[in-house]
Amino acid sequence: MNHEKETASLKPETTSPADLVRTEAAALEALATRLEGPMAADFERAVDLIMRCGEGHGRVVVTGMGKSGIIAQKIAATMSSTGSPALFMHPAEAVHGDLGVLMTGDVVVALSGSGETEEILRLLATLKRKGDALISFCCRMDSTLATASDVALDCCVEREACGMNLAPTASTTAMLALGDALAIAVSLRKGFKAEDFAELHPGGKLGKRLAKVRDLMHGGDEVPVVAPETPMTDVIYEMSSKKLGITTVQLQGHLRGVISDGDLRRLLEREGGAALSRLAGEAMNAHPRTISASELAATALAILEERKITSLVVVDAEGQVEGVLHLHDLWGVELI
Repeated sequence: MNHEKETASLKPETTSPADLVRTEAAALEALATRLEGPMAADFERAVDLIMRCGEGHGRVVVTGMGKSGIIAQKIAATMSSTGSPALFMHPAEAVHGDLGVLMTGDVVVALSGSGETEEILRLLATLKRKGDALISFCCRMDSTLATASDVALDCCVEREACGMNLAPTASTTAMLALGDALAIAVSLRKGFKAEDFAELHPGGKLGKRLAKVRDLMHGGDEVPVVAPETPMTDVIYEMSSKKLGITTVQLQGHLRGVISDGDLRRLLEREGGAALSRLAGEAMNAHPRTISASELAATALAILEERKITSLVVVDAEGQVEGVLHLHDLWGVELI
């Protein structure tokens, strides 16, 4: 009879998908409450440990088994992408030689819902001997792992989202959110900026969004350039051959002005064929909008859209021309 009761208790509850999501949301709300209250000091201590390891060129080594291991991999990736060198260490592989990855000054972040994961507990003696700081994410604060840690952060949940209250669901969601909070808190403490983020994300759509102007601009011989005394027929040839819709007007490398396709069209509308007798210095816009090579591509895109223009001249602090950025170079870039 007892066996029948036990079996019945493991039967899945009939729960809607929305209720499952609410269970996980409730776990996150409870975690947020702890972070604002009883766990706040421990969380700050964890941030301090990671900051100190970074100052000594140590790394964050995140470990966990099973579902917790998958969350650990994501936390390590988030740490690395926000300015804290981190890596994932599989605990089962660690006891068979991969512990060699640990260096003096590292901080280990161990994830275990029960706090009794055998593969992780087997690492404790080595971690203590090496003197590496240990932060744990556990659902049981009286567990072996939690009590052995320098800082134990509480990921307990009222129940898992799984209908049988067995599969790690709400608890791993809490671990993931806690790892994100820790990574971002450390990055803010370090003063991590969008420019730093761009350095670590050079590829794909995100990389282009955070790329610097210097990474996308046309430079060297690709830059259209004429002198102020250049005849208009030669100006048109230079604009056509470089295919950027403008030409810079320079004197000894210093920007004097810009002539765009629109400037040329409006000049012809006003003066007809007489416009071709003009010199570049007479037809140029002497106060064009420029940009620094160190600006983000998204900033350049915002300027182009606001001004309704297609190209920007890139200049240094002394007004020397470094390149030209065209709207086409910014395809795939999004405004920040």
